[in-house]
Amino acid sequence: MASRVQLMKQKGLISPPKWLPANIHYEVLTGSVSYACSSDTSDMDIVGFCIPPREDVFPHLRGEIPGFGRQAQRFGDWQQHHVMDVEARQEYDFSIYSIVKFFHLAMENNPNIIELLFTPQRCVLFCSPVAQIVRDNRKLFLHKGSYQKFRGYSYQQLSKLGNKNIEVEKKMPPKIRSILGKIDRKDLKFLNEEKRDRNLI
Repeated sequence: MASRVQLMKQKGLISPPKWLPANIHYEVLTGSVSYACSSDTSDMDIVGFCIPPREDVFPHLRGEIPGFGRQAQRFGDWQQHHVMDVEARQEYDFSIYSIVKFFHLAMENNPNIIELLFTPQRCVLFCSPVAQIVRDNRKLFLHKGSYQKFRGYSYQQLSKLGNKNIEVEKKMPPKIRSILGKIDRKDLKFLNEEKRDRNLI
C-alpha cells in the first residue's frame, strides 16, 4: 500500500525531497475531516512523519561534531499546501515531519502532535510497522506537563473563537445585534455549566 505522498508524487503534483516518498511511515487526516465537520469544499490536511537518511538523524556519521564548525542543514519538516488533484476533485495540504522533530514535539506534549497519535483509526491513511509501534505506545509520551500545554492551547482557541464571534456579530442586522446586546454573557456561562452538570448526572 502506497502512502498519499507517494501517490501524489507519482502524479507529479508535489515536489518533496527525492528520498522522502519512499521513507514515509505515518500519515493521518487532521482538521475538519477528522472531526467530522467537513464540507464538500474542505481541503484534506495530511500530517505525518518520515525517517530521513541515516546521516541526517546521526550527523556524526558524516563527520559532523555538534557545536563545532559549520553545521549542515538538517531536515525538520516538509510542507506543501493547496495541492489540487483535479482527477479526485480534492485539495490537499501536506505536513510531514522528521521522526526526530516529531518525537521531540510529542515529548513536549505539543497538542497538534499528540492529536496525530490519538486520531481515530478511520483517519489513519498510512501506517508502517515502525509507526504502528509508535502508535501502540502513544501513552508513553503523556506526562503532567501536558496540562499546561493543553490549557494554553485551549485558551488560544477560545480567544480565536471569541474574535470570530465578534466579527460575525458585526455583520448581523442591527435588530439581531440589539437582541444579542441584551443577553448577559454571565447567563450564557451559567446555562453552559448547567448543561454540563446535567450531562454528568
